[in-house]
Amino acid sequence: MEVTWQYQGQTTILVKDFLAQHGVGSRYFRKLRQQGGKIWIDRQITTGPQSLHSGQQVTVQFPNEKADSAVAVSQGPIEILAETAYWLAVNKPAGLTSVPGPANRTDTVVNRVKGYLQQQGAKDLVPHLVTRLDRFTSGIVLVAKQQLGQNLFDTLALTKYYLAVVSGQLEAQHGMIDRPLAREAASYRYSVQTGGKSAQTEYWVLKQWPNAALVKVQLHTGRTHQIRAHFTSLGHPLVGDELYHGPVLNGLKRQGLHASDLLFTDPFNQQPVHITAPVPADLQAWQASKISGLDSEL
Repeated sequence: MEVTWQYQGQTTILVKDFLAQHGVGSRYFRKLRQQGGKIWIDRQITTGPQSLHSGQQVTVQFPNEKADSAVAVSQGPIEILAETAYWLAVNKPAGLTSVPGPANRTDTVVNRVKGYLQQQGAKDLVPHLVTRLDRFTSGIVLVAKQQLGQNLFDTLALTKYYLAVVSGQLEAQHGMIDRPLAREAASYRYSVQTGGKSAQTEYWVLKQWPNAALVKVQLHTGRTHQIRAHFTSLGHPLVGDELYHGPVLNGLKRQGLHASDLLFTDPFNQQPVHITAPVPADLQAWQASKISGLDSEL
């Protein structure tokens, strides 16, 4: 992968310090040099420490990231929502794990993206997940194709919106849940706890039924299980969320949560990006059943 940046500062700066401002920290810089990466200033190759002047261009050729043999290749289906030379966004179905782990090491988002990249003839074969979703949450997962992309995305503010199906009737049409979260002892659950990490979840009620509501949610922080734990703390766990004791209504047997929108500024070209994932069939069917008044399971 090759990337070019232009220095716009008024004073001279070391190339190493300039690259650090663009996601190439000291450790990554050493790795770049050790593995055969190349750096040009105004298309002149550099071999040692050099300084930049305003207006000069730096081009970096990053070494290819070879496939890790310990990470299996999956040919499972994958829906690409958006893609550039540096990143891609996939629409993860509910039930698919984001990363390999004890429960599944061969067919996850990482394994499927690796298979996709191989099919495309890519030279970088190590998917770097910028965002992750719980196994039974559907929607957008952002993946960097190279370590540089992940480093750059880690410095950005990503705006994330979700659709959630919560149980009961919410008193307010719009609200901000500002409660600290921490993991419960000997459990996978998270809950509101004094001394927990700061967490803010904003929501808007889109539709309200007697026993459930469809809400639009914006994450202002990114804590584990944040949406699930916050609505549980209000007494409105997500419908179908077994871990947080959410009720099963109208046949929705997985947590009613979908990562629907992701907005950010592309760190490679500074262009605004808005990615949308369509509402999956099971949530569409659930909503249709509620509109039709099919509450036989209540």
